[in-house]
Amino acid sequence: MTDSAAAIIIAWFLVIILELVAGRFLEKENTKFRDVVIEVFSTANVFFLSVPLVILAGASLASVLFPGNAGALANLPFWAMFALFMIGDDMMQYWWHRASHSFPMLYNLHRVHHDADYLNVRITYRNGLFYYLPMPSLWVTGLLVYLGGGEVYAVYAVAKSIVIIGAHSSVHWDEPLYKIKWLHPLMWVVERTISTPATHSAHHGRHKADGVTHYKGNFSNFFFLWDMLFGTAKITRRYPDAYGVENLNDVTGAQLLLWPLVGRKQGSVERASAPKAAE
Repeated sequence: MTDSAAAIIIAWFLVIILELVAGRFLEKENTKFRDVVIEVFSTANVFFLSVPLVILAGASLASVLFPGNAGALANLPFWAMFALFMIGDDMMQYWWHRASHSFPMLYNLHRVHHDADYLNVRITYRNGLFYYLPMPSLWVTGLLVYLGGGEVYAVYAVAKSIVIIGAHSSVHWDEPLYKIKWLHPLMWVVERTISTPATHSAHHGRHKADGVTHYKGNFSNFFFLWDMLFGTAKITRRYPDAYGVENLNDVTGAQLLLWPLVGRKQGSVERASAPKAAE
């Protein structure tokens, strides 16, 4: 598991280097001190606190609920355990993400991910500090690890993270491939299977009228199959001209990052309901 975490961090830094070389990481308009602080704390929270803590808690809870079943699924074929993580982790995260754009309480935890007016690798893990604690997919991941899926999860987590990091990057790996005619059939399959910069950037678009933005869809994290299956997919092979969310009231960085501990007295975060924000 430690090796997997190191691989994910290395992949993240490699994309940072690519964006730096391309001049898309420290652009003037997206280097506000407030955003840098938010991204440092939220990213550290994912790598070193909330996500490993919840997975560990899920495994511990499983040991109490299902004593004597540690490693019960350890003999499953790799593909079968991988499929369990696809469903138990990635599909459930799709529904959690989708719910976070439908219910104001969850949107308050997730809004910071969309509050920035840019999209690059810095956004990848930008969420409220409490967004991941109740995330069902992480608790299920802990259960599957307890049942013997730890080695498979080590591979799954790296693959998923690479896709997610790539989908958020401002260096669009898919863009040049769309221009190669003989790759069109392959890319047709790829963009319907995993999240790509084009499909995920549409979810972060600011203006619905641009014909690309699809804020109330393209919720998938790893496998875009879920958007295809559940009717929320939009594929244009284009990228929005602007990012963020229209018509949201202003809130402080502390309100975005620390809700519900910060923000209730002012009330501004609570009023930013997801359905209204997505109109």
